[in-house]
Amino acid sequence: MATIPITKRGAEKLKAELHKLKTVDRPSVINAIAEARAQGDLSENAEYEVAKDRQGFIEGRIQEIEGKLSASQIIDPAELHAAGRVVFGATVTLEDEATGDAVTYQIVGEDEADIKLGLLNIGSPFARALIGKEEGDSVEVQAPGGIRHYEVVAVGYV
Repeated sequence: MATIPITKRGAEKLKAELHKLKTVDRPSVINAIAEARAQGDLSENAEYEVAKDRQGFIEGRIQEIEGKLSASQIIDPAELHAAGRVVFGATVTLEDEATGDAVTYQIVGEDEADIKLGLLNIGSPFARALIGKEEGDSVEVQAPGGIRHYEVVAVGYV
């Protein structure tokens, strides 16, 4: 299995979700199943079916998170020394060459990505176009609205 890059913050977030699933959600659904069983006939018991479905989802998510964490390579952006190049974990400030608008993104793993928070998925075409670039470089990105041109203004490792 290939390693999955993830930032330290992203790994902590996954570990917190895993802890919640195991200590809160799993016991809760087990209690719900027990209560539904106590009501009698399981063949016509909607609460039982819902609880069993929820249990299946929780167990599947636990397995998924455990698999990701076991295959992950945790990267602390503060410890990167990439000589000003854009790499996984780097925070990049870009300027749109057409409008002059500045945007800042951090390149993160798939589970951490949230464009509204400026967290860009490493697998996205935008992030792939940025990888390896340095301050002053121009980047051409295929966006949904057409091709956009950006200049790399700053690269940081926070």
